[in-house]
Amino acid sequence: MMRALLATVLSLTAVAVAQDAAKPAPAAPTAPAAAAPAADKLVFAKLSTSKGDIILELNESKAPLSVANFVQYIKDGHYDGTTFHRVIGSFMIQGGGFTPDMKQKDTRDPIKNEWRNGLKNTRGTISMARTSVADSATSQFFINVVDNGGLDMPRDGAAYAVFGRVIGGMDVVDAIRNVKTGMKGGMRDVPLEDVMITKASLLTADEAKAAAAPAAPTAPATPAAK
Repeated sequence: MMRALLATVLSLTAVAVAQDAAKPAPAAPTAPAAAAPAADKLVFAKLSTSKGDIILELNESKAPLSVANFVQYIKDGHYDGTTFHRVIGSFMIQGGGFTPDMKQKDTRDPIKNEWRNGLKNTRGTISMARTSVADSATSQFFINVVDNGGLDMPRDGAAYAVFGRVIGGMDVVDAIRNVKTGMKGGMRDVPLEDVMITKASLLTADEAKAAAAPAAPTAPATPAAK
């Protein structure tokens, strides 16, 4: 009797073990998907110049002080009627501070230098111009016409703060970089012909996209029938 009972118990145990072995192993917990990085907050602007339009994308997320400063000068009409007063074809074009007669315009107080924001002085970027004092930038800016990695290296305690990039009109920037320059008003590298910023204005994202889009090629005219 005891032998029969023991055999039954062993048989049931073997069945239970076999059933457990047949069960699939529990799936490993799935790691939560990494959240997509938040898109940078962008502001768009247009510099209408005597050589054509330059469309700018300004990175408010990475350079909030510089962008707010630039936007306020646009709203104040500060840039209208100023010139690109310093042009070095192998380096950059600089504007935002002087009238054609080389009179410097009044500005607001300087802003904090945002050079640690991760943006680099590569071709087509726009940066704040300053003196040898790190936190001295006001209204003047420059557009890099080549990669200027040296401007990303600290000097006088800081480098040069990039706050946006050209997204349309780089051909205009290149036209400006190629003008002849000389001495004027006691300054070097001044264009011999006035290169004017006739109007600076803010754009919506859609307006900037449309303005930056290359013009559609013109279809050749169909020859007239003889």
